[in-house]
Amino acid sequence: MNEQALRESLQRVQSGRLPRREFIDRLLAMGLTLPMVGTLLMAAGPVAAQSSGGFQYKPTRRGGGGTVRLLLWQGPTLLNPHFATGVKDELGCAVFYEPLARWTADGNLEPVLAAEIPSRENGGLAADLKSVVWKLKRGVTWHDGQPFTADDVVFNWQYATDPATAAVTAGNYQEVLRIEKVDSHAVRIVFREASPFWPGLYCSSMLVPRHLFSAYIGAKSRDNPANLRPVGTGPYKFADFKPGDMVRGEIHTGYHVPNKPHFDLVDIKGGGDAVTAARAVLQTGEYDYAWNLLVEDELLKRLEGGGKGRVVILPGGDVEALYLNYADPGVEVDGERAAPGTRHPLFQDAALRQAMGLLVDRQGLQDFIFGRAGTATANFINNPVRYRSTNLKFEFNVDKANAVLDAAGYRRGAGGLREKNGRKLKFLFQTSTNASRQKCQAVIKQACQKAGIELELKAVTASVFFSSDVANVDTYGKFYADMQMYNVTQGRPDPTRHLQRFVSWEISSKANKWLGLNLVRWKNDEYDRLYKQADGELDPVKRAALMIQMNDLVCRDGYVIPLLFRPAVAGLANKLQAPLSGWSLATGSLRDWYREA
Repeated sequence: MNEQALRESLQRVQSGRLPRREFIDRLLAMGLTLPMVGTLLMAAGPVAAQSSGGFQYKPTRRGGGGTVRLLLWQGPTLLNPHFATGVKDELGCAVFYEPLARWTADGNLEPVLAAEIPSRENGGLAADLKSVVWKLKRGVTWHDGQPFTADDVVFNWQYATDPATAAVTAGNYQEVLRIEKVDSHAVRIVFREASPFWPGLYCSSMLVPRHLFSAYIGAKSRDNPANLRPVGTGPYKFADFKPGDMVRGEIHTGYHVPNKPHFDLVDIKGGGDAVTAARAVLQTGEYDYAWNLLVEDELLKRLEGGGKGRVVILPGGDVEALYLNYADPGVEVDGERAAPGTRHPLFQDAALRQAMGLLVDRQGLQDFIFGRAGTATANFINNPVRYRSTNLKFEFNVDKANAVLDAAGYRRGAGGLREKNGRKLKFLFQTSTNASRQKCQAVIKQACQKAGIELELKAVTASVFFSSDVANVDTYGKFYADMQMYNVTQGRPDPTRHLQRFVSWEISSKANKWLGLNLVRWKNDEYDRLYKQADGELDPVKRAALMIQMNDLVCRDGYVIPLLFRPAVAGLANKLQAPLSGWSLATGSLRDWYREA
């Protein structure tokens, strides 16, 4: 497609004559990445209204829909989006807080608190990609009646990037040099360098009110009552919260979108397990929505036969992976185990890491446990497809693992357990409590036993494992084990944030209250260099190639063992209509949910 043809196609998209999905597919087939296609669409200016995936909001008035009941088997434990280390907490926050924009299912941006998506045509996007102006929606108020303004946007950047705040969202602003107030309802984002993916990570970050958080910036950040009693701009106001148990929101009658929301109350119930959640929506109809149905596919299909609900598969960028601790969880340094600077006494050996990778039956996990909910993979980055490496292959081979261990000098002792230099191959393997994950643990343990490796299995309640409780030793951020397994969410079509999980400056530690993204503590100078280079690379093909190099580097080193590319799996009541996206939080679209008569 030459330049003239591209311009004509963009004009057809703008007028509504060419479906946006068809335009995206054409450019992806030519080799462009989804983020770059999105950038072209945003740069083209306003587009004729089109529904996302055919979804159309039908209610003609606000309220009247009664109560919508959501079941999260991992209950939210806090309601400050800047401290949300797990999706469960982000889901709770998104009931009340909103971002500038959110990603739809087809990978496009739609405005939320922004008045429009910046583009070259509307003057928002600078030609050199070094800055972007976001115009804010007028007439938006916080739930306490205070106006939402540019000061709030600037404050959130200041709050998140203050080291003493120790916010998990600090990395969202990594590329941002500063945020300037243009006027009461416009801000300029100035990047450190030209930004090829200028929507970045900041634009979909939920915003908190300056007037309630400014007194608690920095070292006082954990003392703010609003951490548990949110005051946002969203379609629902805070009504009640019991950490790990329930969240309740009531309709915000002054919400800034006409005729929305449809439901009068939102009830989120936490706890239980994924099977119970699936049954409550698909079979009994007690709830309208169930999140993250990490359930064996055969059982999901049987439950769907109950006729009360349906399973929805939402492709995104999630990946279930096994992590070997780069640091030493058995040594304490200044009151901290698995401290940066320490090294795991056994996993330092590349041969042992290679053997561990050979002892994971990824295909078996897909075929017999996950089904539709997981595709075996050797890659940490799996979607969009242009970022997916074709250089890596996975292999399950117990005999080969034994040969590798033999050659590396690991000898079998009493009971067949291998050891070397007096150190036995005996490891603590932890994950969250979930039937499917415990079956994965059992499968991996069985294979390891055949190779002379003993695994002690530990299952931690999900609300604890994924929490940011600095006093709890069982969180995955502390990683006080030799191995752990969990799913991470990419959250947007660009993999930048996903790959940020392995840069050295994001290592989880006591100094950042264990909120750094790099939980495995892996450190590699070449990876850091590639990440910084990709951050400033404007050529989409070169940028994708750099990200593939990063994927290959971390996966080949063996501390990160990808298991399954996981689409989001949700359960919906038959009459519930909701524009869900694999790139965005489900509760972030609550304003658009409705129940058919």
